[in-house]
Amino acid sequence: MPQTPDPTVYPLDHLALRGERDAPALVLKDRTLSHEALNARVGTLAKWLKSRVGEPGGRVATWLPKTELACLMPLAAVRAGLVHVPINPLLKRAQAAHILADSGAALLISNKGRLDTLEEGDAPCRAIEEAAVWAEAEAEGGALPPSDAEPDSLAAILYTSGSTGRPKGVMLSQANLWLGAVSVAYYLRIAPQDRVLAVLPLAFDYGQNQLLSTWYAGGSVVPLDYLTPRDVVKAVARHGITTIAAVPPLWLQLVELEWPQDAAQSLKRLTNSGGALTPSLVRALRTKFPVADLYAMYGLTEAFRSTYLDPALVDEHPTSIGSAIPFAEVLVINDMGEEAQAEEEGELVHAGPLAAQGYWQDAVRTAERFRPAPAFSKLGGMAVWSGDRVKRDAQGLLHFVGRRDAMIKTSGNRVSPQEVEEAAVATGIVAEAVALGLPDPQLGQAIHLVARAMLGADKDGLVPALTRALPNFMVPRHVHWREIMPVSPNGKLDRVALAAELAEETQA
Repeated sequence: MPQTPDPTVYPLDHLALRGERDAPALVLKDRTLSHEALNARVGTLAKWLKSRVGEPGGRVATWLPKTELACLMPLAAVRAGLVHVPINPLLKRAQAAHILADSGAALLISNKGRLDTLEEGDAPCRAIEEAAVWAEAEAEGGALPPSDAEPDSLAAILYTSGSTGRPKGVMLSQANLWLGAVSVAYYLRIAPQDRVLAVLPLAFDYGQNQLLSTWYAGGSVVPLDYLTPRDVVKAVARHGITTIAAVPPLWLQLVELEWPQDAAQSLKRLTNSGGALTPSLVRALRTKFPVADLYAMYGLTEAFRSTYLDPALVDEHPTSIGSAIPFAEVLVINDMGEEAQAEEEGELVHAGPLAAQGYWQDAVRTAERFRPAPAFSKLGGMAVWSGDRVKRDAQGLLHFVGRRDAMIKTSGNRVSPQEVEEAAVATGIVAEAVALGLPDPQLGQAIHLVARAMLGADKDGLVPALTRALPNFMVPRHVHWREIMPVSPNGKLDRVALAAELAEETQA
């Protein structure tokens, strides 16, 4: 392995050219694509896309489970000169409609079940089923060759929730995604013989990187949409999986299951993101998978990934998020704007080429999060000011302290409190609402909704109504009804007081 990874940036679709021609690249339910076949299928799909969305830089959205097309689209879109907008398949019609409208997508590719949920005006663009795409593309024939896209050209818009308002689109360039793949493949030491089980949603930054980093290393990906954790165990055993990326709630479920010895022994690396590991979970993972390296990581969509913890340090420092990954400079800035000293709390600031290009058509929120790096930064340029509070210990390892905003992190998903509150009020049952995230051993944080009901409303109908309107991970686990909602001195609903009140109730 070289001393540092290669920083040279190529067009993203060149990842389809990295592996040995006959080696497996994508293991689907009914067949396996070699790296040669992967490149050919990317070219076929790219030609069809370019013929349907002629405008360079046009946005094409996918709202799919982990099908062949969903896996190939990150490469095919850029080969066609387009921008990919993946929509999390767990989202429902209202959230999908917002993303389609906000991104200005020219095309939506989905399946019949999801398309049938859309109402008039939800998809202000052409919508087509995946099966029809392949039928047309194969009938027309031909393929586009590898592209010569510029490193700073836009490759994807990934939508992520903010602490207020609706999801915002993070703009990622060819260089962001290429170097993210290089960095992760390098520090995870992924090799051509590795098989990576892709369980994270492909609309997430790290979910997408499961594909990109594996193909950079010449390995193969096994995409899995699982219904139960037992499905993950079966897939590991069936395919000889060596690598899994997951979030703490899934790890908690997986360590509670009985594993065939061969399956547990086949795993060489486990990677965690989307929430902190606990000492007890680290011990359980180390016991269940004794030969696997365990990587704790921290990241945010705006900078893809920022830190990782060397597996050799995880037993001694189980709660640390480690130090900067290759190509990232991670600074801790105190409240005076200076570099924080050891054990001094400050804001995590990420500089370097993994920092995204900002938020799609949102100059105000871009200016809030993307600001020049401090003068003492080695890499300089535009940096991501995360809003997350961390400390660096005497050994240089980072430790997460808390989030400055009100973002709820549940089951590895970032949830906007305002989006949950708006959905509650939209039911007609709720007059006022505050959504909060409180610690939960299984979920990381559980969503609690504090609400005042409309006069005469059927309170029992709230959760069923929210279940119809929201993805499952956004539905509150607990609803607390109040006759009067507390108000802060500035006239707003007092979130701080409610959070303290609920913390006392849940601890009682």
